[in-house]
Amino acid sequence: MRIGELAQASGVSTRSLRYYEEQGLIRSSRTPGGWRDFDGSMVERVVMIQHLYAAGLSSAIIGELLPCLEAPPEERTGVLEELLAQEVRRLESKRREIDRELDVLETLRHETAAPTTSH
Repeated sequence: MRIGELAQASGVSTRSLRYYEEQGLIRSSRTPGGWRDFDGSMVERVVMIQHLYAAGLSSAIIGELLPCLEAPPEERTGVLEELLAQEVRRLESKRREIDRELDVLETLRHETAAPTTSH
């Protein structure tokens, strides 16, 4: 499968696919003419990568998670669950930080609001 076909099948741009390959998240072989040739299984992998990015994970974390996600359940060691738990804690911390920032902004907004006049 060429890169354009993978892009169409997965709904991801060819630019993103090249980036994923550069990051080691997907792999291809080369045809004798030098074209990238992706295995059909890469479609599912690319979709999984998109979901992980949408969850706020970095390419480094995704690279750690992919082998765990693709391993049969009986071969899983708990690493996946721990990595996901760490990411949940990181995002919860980030949410608390955003909530604090919003509180500060709302307080400032109310303290600096122009007085309303009524006639």
